[in-house]
Amino acid sequence: MNITLIGGGTGTSNVLEGLKRYGELDLSVIVGMMDDGGSNAVIRDEFGILPLSDLRKSIIALSEENENNWIRDLFTYRFSDGNGLKGHTLGNLLMIAMVDIAGSEIEAIGAFKYLFSVRGSILPVTLDDTKLVAEYDDGSKVEGEHLIDEPEVDKSITKFYLSSKVKAYKGAIEKIMESDFIIIGPGDMYTTTLANIIVPGIAQALQETKASLIFIPNLMSKIGQTRGFTQKSMLEMMEGYVGRKFDFVLINNGRLPEDAFRRYKEDGEEVFKDDLSDGGDRVIVRGDLVANSIIQEVKGDTLTRSLVRHEPKKLGDALYKIFRSKWGRFFGKILTFYR
Repeated sequence: MNITLIGGGTGTSNVLEGLKRYGELDLSVIVGMMDDGGSNAVIRDEFGILPLSDLRKSIIALSEENENNWIRDLFTYRFSDGNGLKGHTLGNLLMIAMVDIAGSEIEAIGAFKYLFSVRGSILPVTLDDTKLVAEYDDGSKVEGEHLIDEPEVDKSITKFYLSSKVKAYKGAIEKIMESDFIIIGPGDMYTTTLANIIVPGIAQALQETKASLIFIPNLMSKIGQTRGFTQKSMLEMMEGYVGRKFDFVLINNGRLPEDAFRRYKEDGEEVFKDDLSDGGDRVIVRGDLVANSIIQEVKGDTLTRSLVRHEPKKLGDALYKIFRSKWGRFFGKILTFYR
């Protein structure tokens, strides 16, 4: 069974972690290449290499477990001190070196797949250099993933596009077309999820593929992106960009850790109101998908990260039930679990 994820960041990594336990699944992930914050800014500016963080996270998520997890911990180690090193992960530095040795990002991915015993495909959404651009309801315009991702005040995005002409990586299009299921999310609406969808060729492939589409929304709203949204309005916006309806929507109805929820509320964020109706063209699957522990800050990390995450095993189990229950659209409509 061919399963493809489109996204990036920790959300996509958690889905991969949850699904790789099922050996019969042929997993692939298509990740964005527009990140320009933290270590990625240096990679772009000083080395002229496309952002590597989402590729690195996917490699780790799909790697086979090693004794004591030392290789994994080494690859994800982030320097907290050192002139020129602070904020960088060792994995990003190794990937910079591998791109230089192997000759391209694609060849570097292949090399690390061998080194880390990765089972699955990891594909960039594009190999062209570009930046995200957001226009807002107050008339302002911001260029760059990092600035869009961490605004100083809340405002609504009215237009979202790329700064230059690009084309989707051919391998990503081919993977979409041969998939049985395609999972979009979880991840920040604009800077992670739509950053892939707006690449020319991706939405068209999603419209033409025979694969069933699954949407996993984020757990909480985010300033400058999804404040004031409900599950329905968020889903309809995603479908507007994709150009077709999702077959399944996987929503968390589990309780968030109290301390983390309180901190989100203090920052002005909310859980999305579940105003989706059962029945119709989509299957709405609800379940406890949240990790019970608060994510701890990583030493040396200078970027703002989410405090709560989806729990990989819960995600994997819920998705696998969808895969097993639905080889045709008809069978998907009889889902009764997580009600």
